[in-house]
Amino acid sequence: MNFHIRTLFVGLSALLLWNCTDLEEEIIDESLTGTDGLTEPITGSLSAAYGILPSTFRHTRYFGLQEIASDEAILPPRTGLGGTQWADNDTYTTTHRHLISAGNDLVSSSWSYLTTALFRTVAAIDVLKPLAEAGDAEAVQALAEMRALRAYENMLFLDSWGLAFQKEATSETSVVLRGADAVDYIEAEFLASLEHINTDKAPGRMSQAAVHGFLAKLYLNAAVYRDPYGTPNFTDADMNNVITYTDKVINSGSFALSPEYFDLFNDENHDNAELIFALDLRGVLSSDHNRWAYWSMSGSLFPRPGDKYLSMDGTDGPAATPDFYQTWVDAYGSVDPADADARFYQKNAQVPAALEDISGLTPYFRDTLGLKTDKDHYFLAGSDFEIDRGIIRGTMWAPRKEKFRSGDFMTGSDGSGETKYRIYPLAEARENGSDLEDIVYYVDHTLDISIQNTNSYAGGYRFAKWQFSKTSPDGNNYSDVDLVLLRLADVYLMRAEAKLRKGDNGGALADVNFVRASRTARPDQTPKPWTSITLETLFRERGFEFYWEMSRRTDQIRFGKYEDTWTSKTDADVKHRLFPIPQTAIDGASNTPGYLEQNEGY
Repeated sequence: MNFHIRTLFVGLSALLLWNCTDLEEEIIDESLTGTDGLTEPITGSLSAAYGILPSTFRHTRYFGLQEIASDEAILPPRTGLGGTQWADNDTYTTTHRHLISAGNDLVSSSWSYLTTALFRTVAAIDVLKPLAEAGDAEAVQALAEMRALRAYENMLFLDSWGLAFQKEATSETSVVLRGADAVDYIEAEFLASLEHINTDKAPGRMSQAAVHGFLAKLYLNAAVYRDPYGTPNFTDADMNNVITYTDKVINSGSFALSPEYFDLFNDENHDNAELIFALDLRGVLSSDHNRWAYWSMSGSLFPRPGDKYLSMDGTDGPAATPDFYQTWVDAYGSVDPADADARFYQKNAQVPAALEDISGLTPYFRDTLGLKTDKDHYFLAGSDFEIDRGIIRGTMWAPRKEKFRSGDFMTGSDGSGETKYRIYPLAEARENGSDLEDIVYYVDHTLDISIQNTNSYAGGYRFAKWQFSKTSPDGNNYSDVDLVLLRLADVYLMRAEAKLRKGDNGGALADVNFVRASRTARPDQTPKPWTSITLETLFRERGFEFYWEMSRRTDQIRFGKYEDTWTSKTDADVKHRLFPIPQTAIDGASNTPGYLEQNEGY
């Protein structure tokens, strides 16, 4: 069975799952039952369950919640001549500083969408269970998928809020589980799904390999989940389970590490052999599918030339913290991390050497400016032009339009007859709030950024990890780039961590170096092998491999780093490892005393 997942819009009643006062959830009519045989109810149920996930992981929901709460990313209000952006009632500043309230929109939006996603999965189980009991083989396999997806969604709840919801049918009231009970329930659901789950539908569907990988992740974090405010007790039993299930994925031979690191985050990534579980976004026409690419990028950036990309730009959102960047410096010392590690940077804009030095030049947009300009300071590129990727420092090169918000991209001719686009150093076009007449300087992404200081739109190094989609039919809004949720490198590094925590330093070092050595597409930047390993260097290595993939907060907690001080953050309260339960959810459950209690520390 093959189908394209369509994102379905939900009403308020669905968003308030477990928030409504009588705790009786209702699902809106989404035509999950068909009239032409069994295929429609099966595919309809799966589509509804998977289809809500891209919206759940949106940058202003779960993705942003995980990133901004970590030491990886920071989003202060950005102030320029055009006003202040991203102040957002201190939503992002309090999240980063671990001073979140129960009314924080990142928290409440993440909770609402994740509860909706979980409810849709339970609704799918409602439809599939009688079909499976009647002997329909396709339904049996689909039911196993939904049990695995329900376990995964509950693991996200456990990771962020310290609880899971045991719910077997939409007609039932959920049972709230915490600590060891929640771990045991999620473990049991994953294990039960393995009997009938598919082995050949990765990465866009829950599969046997995905369940093996998520079981390993559950066991790796189980010590934290059982006692979220204490010092984790990483038992040999848990670590042995991590090794058992990572071995199953690795030894299956079904997956392979990607020689080009950034291919993992490109349009064509659905077929990348490293992906184990990802949101299949091919051909999905929804407004939630390119946010990971543009959220961090300069608002003056138009990354891809061509008639259908006239509205594709950045937002001047989060930047890398100086602390996170320093981990790269600490690892590579006097060698620039861009030269030492293929994961840090990929140079795509092949700027002629004679044009590299832009010092003293003023950006050009119109002949009538009467300023010293860089009118001739450009090179030509075709429609396949790609911006640089990775962690962006200084000034990027990109296509330019005659006017910032209107007009076509500037072109030139090289005599080939093919349309060529002028690629210029990126000029600041947001801060004056007009249409370029007064622009006199370049975007220069500098290291320093904090919440306390006034921050220009350009402040901070940026994350350009996910590709601006080449197949997008409408700028930022659509993308064919799958969102990666589990890949083989994570399986190797989970196994490395389990081995290291059991005292097998040699085995851990071998797994880490195997991943590092795999990025061979640009041999000069293939990371050199480590000669020794500690928990500290392994934590650092996970940051290099999984930045901008919603991994850092969970890693910080597991490695005992979450109470540390970093850029603009000094809070050391262990109770803030978990997020507050939204006040709306608690108020909605108030007619059932004790059903949903606020997490400690809020």
